[in-house]
Amino acid sequence: MRTIASILVTTGLVALVAIPAQAAELAATSAVDAVTVYPDGASVTRLITLDLPSGDSTLVAKDFPLTLDPSSLRVEGEAGAKFTIGAIDTRPPRAAPPANLPELDKRIEVLKDERANLTGAIHAAAARRKFAERFAESAPAGLGEKGEARPLSEWRAAFAAVAEEVASADTAIRDAERKQRDLDREIARLESDRATRPPSKLEVRIDLAAASAAKATLRVTYAVRQARWAPLYDARLDTGTKDRKPALELVRRAEITQTTGEDWSNVALAVSTVRTARGGSAPELNSLIVQYPQPPRPLAASAVSDAAKPRSMPAPPMAAEAVARRADEQEAAVEVGGFQVTFRIPGRVSLGASEGAKSLRVSTATIAPDLAVRSVPVRDLTAFLEARFVQSEDAPLLPGRVSIYRDGVFVGRGQMASAARGEPVRLGFGADDKVKIERTVVKRNEGSAGLIVTTSKTDERSFKTTVRNGHDFPIRIAIEDQLPVSENEEIQVEMLPSTTPPTATNLRERRGVLEWAFEARPGEVKDIAFAWRVRWPKDKGVVMTPGG
Repeated sequence: MRTIASILVTTGLVALVAIPAQAAELAATSAVDAVTVYPDGASVTRLITLDLPSGDSTLVAKDFPLTLDPSSLRVEGEAGAKFTIGAIDTRPPRAAPPANLPELDKRIEVLKDERANLTGAIHAAAARRKFAERFAESAPAGLGEKGEARPLSEWRAAFAAVAEEVASADTAIRDAERKQRDLDREIARLESDRATRPPSKLEVRIDLAAASAAKATLRVTYAVRQARWAPLYDARLDTGTKDRKPALELVRRAEITQTTGEDWSNVALAVSTVRTARGGSAPELNSLIVQYPQPPRPLAASAVSDAAKPRSMPAPPMAAEAVARRADEQEAAVEVGGFQVTFRIPGRVSLGASEGAKSLRVSTATIAPDLAVRSVPVRDLTAFLEARFVQSEDAPLLPGRVSIYRDGVFVGRGQMASAARGEPVRLGFGADDKVKIERTVVKRNEGSAGLIVTTSKTDERSFKTTVRNGHDFPIRIAIEDQLPVSENEEIQVEMLPSTTPPTATNLRERRGVLEWAFEARPGEVKDIAFAWRVRWPKDKGVVMTPGG
């Protein structure tokens, strides 16, 4: 009968089972089997299969990543006999010299001897060149057998002999120096091979106790921070026709990046909405004290210089490009819990360490949206097409980049806002050139007000916005404009009676933002009037600035 042992033990805790210090060590290798990626980390499960001996033993696996959180290590397993999991320990493996160290040392010694021989050859050639140069510096006089000058006809032969000797010495020196450079590179490579390198993996030790020998399988799970996933979306809008309603295909993707130092090869992969780095509890608030400010204390010169130094800001994460998509993309299975959503990718997936981002399709939804045109002519006269719908899926829409397609054409990129089930969603799909917007200034007066004596200044403005629907079907249009907002009781703002009544004020909780929404028939032209007046004391000035 197979038995299962499962015990949660963290590094540094006292083992629940006493394992003798002289327990036999079992070398083992592990393989990544499953990974769940979170927005700010990942949970990795490795499998270890081994022949478990009877009695006490310590499993030693030296292939775990250095980036794992030791306190997150958990072990469970099963075997054909009763066994117990004891303490779990992690340690960096000791840096060990290479196994072929004697051969490397011998080869380095031979190369250094060759280099020394070349150095001797260089010195000999240099001496030959020096002797020839000294000979050339002497006059031919006194070179005869009795010290007499040699005949002039023999000078040329003497000079040629000197030149030949100098050239031969230079050639020998250059050849020897080139060989020395080659030897230096080879010696440097061999010395690098023989150097003791710091460990690149973590050693995990697990104490085990078995009633009898049996085959066992252990699952070791741990957390790493050097992994993340971010939501991506493809929004493909079919605007429809007079006889066909519009349709929106919303594709969710997960862009996964990991730099954990371990390759995830052929693993069961899932992504989860759980944020693991935020902690388990809300922050604690301290008391908020109101008091008179304390007089400033003089700072030491060193403190002033330190405070004046600019602080470096962290660089924004670079957005990695998604991998090429396959035409037959599979979708993930969705598991919705009370507090999280998990997308399990079908099949097996591979993602190497530091190889860049990988984009995987997780779900597709077909939505019947309401189309509308929105324009903000005070900023831009362009009419933008929007698709509006209510989020109906259990899995919430998370903030992320969205690629926008309209009738099969890529029209740009946007940003998906967070939306839970039942919340409205608006996505823009580019300019609608068949809806024309014009905005003109009808009146602008700046003057003074008062029955007898000027007591205040005024700024009065009026505008007319003209909307033309060039489609052959009706479409809903929303025009936005802004009424100045005063935060001082001396500055009074009023909307004038000539204004076309807006359908919404303080739109989406933005003070002073007005909206005129209506359905325009095919070819219909509609005018919207908007006028306002600002009044303030005559001895003061006002400015209008964009609010937050």
